[in-house]
Amino acid sequence: MCGIIGVLSNHEAAPLLVESLKRLEYRGYDSAGIATVDGGRLDRRRAVGKLVNLQDRLVHAPLAGKSGIGHTRWATHGAPNEANAHPHRAAGVAVVHNGIIENFRALRDFLARQGIGYETDTDTETVALLAQYHLDQGLSPREAARETIARLEGAYALCFLFDGEGDLLIAARKGSPLAVGYGEGETFVGSDAIALAPITDRIAYLEEGDWAVLTRASVEIRDADGQQVSREIRRIEGGSAATDKGGYKHFMAKEIAEQPTVLQGALAHYIAQDADAVTLPDPGIDFASVERLTMVACGTAYYACMVAKYWFEQVARLPVEIDVASEFRYREPPVTEGTVALFVSQSGETADTLAALRYMAGKAARIVSVVNVPESSIARESDLALPILAGAEIGVASTKAFTCQLTTLALLALKAARDRGEIDAATLADHLRELRQLPGTMNAALAIEETTRALATDLAEARDILFLGRGAMYPLAHEGALKLKEISYIHAEAYASGELKHGPIALVDAHVPVIVMAPTDPLFDKTVSNMQEVMARGGKVLLVTDEEGARTAADGTWKVLTLPKVSPFLAPILYAIPAQLLAYHTAIAKGTDVDQPRNLAKSVTVE
Repeated sequence: MCGIIGVLSNHEAAPLLVESLKRLEYRGYDSAGIATVDGGRLDRRRAVGKLVNLQDRLVHAPLAGKSGIGHTRWATHGAPNEANAHPHRAAGVAVVHNGIIENFRALRDFLARQGIGYETDTDTETVALLAQYHLDQGLSPREAARETIARLEGAYALCFLFDGEGDLLIAARKGSPLAVGYGEGETFVGSDAIALAPITDRIAYLEEGDWAVLTRASVEIRDADGQQVSREIRRIEGGSAATDKGGYKHFMAKEIAEQPTVLQGALAHYIAQDADAVTLPDPGIDFASVERLTMVACGTAYYACMVAKYWFEQVARLPVEIDVASEFRYREPPVTEGTVALFVSQSGETADTLAALRYMAGKAARIVSVVNVPESSIARESDLALPILAGAEIGVASTKAFTCQLTTLALLALKAARDRGEIDAATLADHLRELRQLPGTMNAALAIEETTRALATDLAEARDILFLGRGAMYPLAHEGALKLKEISYIHAEAYASGELKHGPIALVDAHVPVIVMAPTDPLFDKTVSNMQEVMARGGKVLLVTDEEGARTAADGTWKVLTLPKVSPFLAPILYAIPAQLLAYHTAIAKGTDVDQPRNLAKSVTVE
């Protein structure tokens, strides 16, 4: 979602701001802008569309100054145009904001009664206007920011820059992530570590309700109660590799190709080289006393939970409920004493998932999270945080994070099964041996790329596509449909194969491709029967299976994608590869923006 950067530097701010904003492009955005203070004078530049448009603007109308703020906007209130782009300014104050100010209409009404009008459709402009109102009442910039922050309701990460103040930034965080960076005689603010990596390797994450006053010489942080606090300063690994395409045309292509490597790292983290046991970081968890597992997530992470439900229930015999985070807490579900709550989020900052976690805090026996960012809010607020170790994922459509989530959840399910006595040591060893072989199998599966590229030319012509699967392949059908929708903008839907005849089969004709995810597992014959129902009605079937499945069921299909044979337990992880490649090459064929698809954000930090 919106990206924020602020700098109090010893060098010109504009190039630093733009470079950091480039590293925030992965979050999704529709406009960008920066503001600087030079010789005490505040000025700004904004542009709609890609960052290159802002860079062009700065070539013709440069901004000098060593203090500044920058922003990439993902529109919530108001259309994506220059007037609504950040930074927002009211006379002597400029503001950048990630989140939603829920009471902005009430604040606008208050300002209107003071004779103050507004020029944009955004909630953020209200923050700038309110800060300027307090400045006009004789308050200092620090006091004006404090009074403004105190009146805001909703979620926000904010950074204020003031006219006449070349050595001052004020930042605040409630609900949306924000970090402070430390340099030599310099200080910085950023939405995440990736944004700050080019300029510092020392950061501290603001906690919920914190606000900070930055100068080049100091950082003063106060909590929601106004008490001065210290936040741990951590060293981060930066480098250019995280945001470099490495010779690939798109980040998504690079991240698909990285999956065998990152899975190898994730497995090594949880399975010692010569051991046949799953080791969790302290404080760990013993599933023997767990009565129920509640899993909550959004988007692709939710489909990872859907797969894991099959694993936990079938292998560990542990009852599981799953829910989309945006609905979970509004159901106000009762929580039994032996319930463990598990939350899955790539960024660890997903607003709905974080809110669901906070609902369960104090109710569930344990809070466990599966995250890609160990320093994230969700990780910090969990009793046990399990890193997926996917590395920075820049493409908006999740690929390697999904398979690393699945791998981590599979290991957790196996540990649960062993803790509960549902599998013996030999069976666990067999599963772990298969998992150790999975990176190599996945590398072999990537060989289908040329075939998917050829298929994509035809798929790109479709207006509607159906995905089918049974058992643990049903969530994979959902993930395949989501990937295709996200980056190719083709309408796609997923169904459990057995549900096809209960309505969706009415959609089938020669113009609607049907993609069937069908490894040769115990449900293979049933899936093939459902596939035959499609072909009997003139349907165009793309069968995704293994060699045995291709030999027995390929007749009458349109095309077949053949993957290496794996156990049914691991099939959902491997079959993510064709789902990703089909979406990627279809998007390429359609000419859409693969890494930054329209309307989408990588990290959804607003409800």
